[in-house]
This record gives sequence, C-alpha cells and structure tokens, in this order.
Amino acid sequence: MTSLSALFRSFFKIGLFTFGGGYAMIPLIEAEIINRRGWLARDEFMELLTLAQSSPGPIAINTSVFIGYKTRGVAGAAAAVCGAVLPSFICILIIAIFFAQVRHNVVVDAAFKGMRPAVVALIVVPTISLARGMHPALIVVAVATALAVWWFGLSPIWLIAAGAAAGILWTVKLGKEVRR
Repeated sequence: MTSLSALFRSFFKIGLFTFGGGYAMIPLIEAEIINRRGWLARDEFMELLTLAQSSPGPIAINTSVFIGYKTRGVAGAAAAVCGAVLPSFICILIIAIFFAQVRHNVVVDAAFKGMRPAVVALIVVPTISLARGMHPALIVVAVATALAVWWFGLSPIWLIAAGAAAGILWTVKLGKEVRR
C-alpha cells in the first residue's frame, strides 16, 4: 500500500522541480507515478488525467487529488495536494518578500526568458503522449478543436461539453448496435 508520506514526497518533488504550470507537471507526474512508483497503470493515469482536465481548477491540483484519492482515499488526496502545492506556495512567498528588490534585475529577467522554451516543450510532451493510441479521426477532431479555440475564440467550455455529449451519444449508439 502507498504511504501518505510517499505520496506527499513524490508530489512535493514534482512541484519543486516544475516550472510553467500544471501542464508542465504532467510528464513528471507520469514518470513518477507510472514508471518509478508503479502506483497506476498507464490507462488509469490517462483516465484520471482526462478527468482532471475536465474538472474545474488547476490541472496539477486536480491530477494530484485524483491520484492521491485513487491510491489512498481522502487522506491520500490531501497528502498529494499538500505535496504539490507547498513548493509553489513557498516560492511565491519568498518571491513576494523579495520581489521589489529584484523586479528590474537583468539576470532574473534573462533567466525567465531562458525558461520559456523549456516550458513550451513540457506542455507539448503530454499533448503528444495523450494523442498516442488515439484513432486518427479523434486526432483530427482535437486539432480542429484547438484551432477553433485559437483562431475563432470559441470557449473551451462549450467545446468540452460538446465533446462529452458526442462521446455519450456515440457510446449509447454503439451500445445499441452491439446488443443487436
């Protein structure tokens, strides 16, 4: 059984070494939870990740809640969330204390500019990982959806709701055909 301290430590480490937000955490979460710890199967992780993306709130927090809950219930969810949030909280607290002194520092500005390409890469990796194993038609739908949001400014909420409805209708229709 997964210990609460192991959950906390794993998510603390992920939170400590991830810059760029929740999507940048996904490859690290996947490596730690599936590859290193073996707490979840890849399929379970992908289902939890999909659920985390569909739920309101930051994806990293949602993912940690779902993984913690899946492995150790409510206490596991609390341990994972605390582990994921604490490094960011500490960093923001330190930055808030010293920000006025380094706000216009050239070195600090250059460091943040240098991190941008790495953050973009850390967002692209989970996108490609999620696309693996998808039917080519679904990849086309995903690309079309991204373009609809980017070019036409459509709300992702409506597109997610439409995707959920289409998935339900497809499954219900497919279920009727299978029973015949």
